[in-house]
Amino acid sequence: MSAFSAQFIEETVKVLQGIDTTAIEKVAEKLAHVRDRGGRLFILGVGGSAGHASHAVNDFRKICGLESYTPTDNASELTARINDEGWDSCFAEWLKGSRIGNKDGVLVFSVGGGNKEKNVSVNLVRALDVAKDVGAAITGIVGKDGGHTHKVADACVVIPPLFADRITPHTEGLAAVVWHLLVSHPLLKAKPTKWESTK
Repeated sequence: MSAFSAQFIEETVKVLQGIDTTAIEKVAEKLAHVRDRGGRLFILGVGGSAGHASHAVNDFRKICGLESYTPTDNASELTARINDEGWDSCFAEWLKGSRIGNKDGVLVFSVGGGNKEKNVSVNLVRALDVAKDVGAAITGIVGKDGGHTHKVADACVVIPPLFADRITPHTEGLAAVVWHLLVSHPLLKAKPTKWESTK
């Protein structure tokens, strides 16, 4: 079993080394611009990426001073929208209720990025269409070919799908690495983190 552990770590290193750092820099610039113009950041994700969204909201607010929110932090509103309006529109209608505008930004965490034709994560597709219509900045950290997110984003990091049997764990694992890079980035970091500032 230790052979699998070594293999997984080796794969992770190869995928990490294949990430386009220029794309990360573009995402950092877009997010800094959202904050500097007084906009808000709406972070979207489904499944494990919803957990990422909640964690990232904390980091962008606390470390970067960037007002951030995710629809999955409010189970009552989210489930009411799903029940009354449908899964496909739940994020789009939440963004409309949040009065998303051209000063704001959207950050997507997703393995596939959303694909309307394949009926996968259509709620992301529709949310991004709302964001695009109002001129909000669209960014993402995605896997595979990036789907709809990669197509419409102003800046997007694609986690290289180097290992077909483990696209999801590598994408989700390294998405966390990339967003922690972003909140540590000189363009975004505004406050020290606790343990580094504790003597």
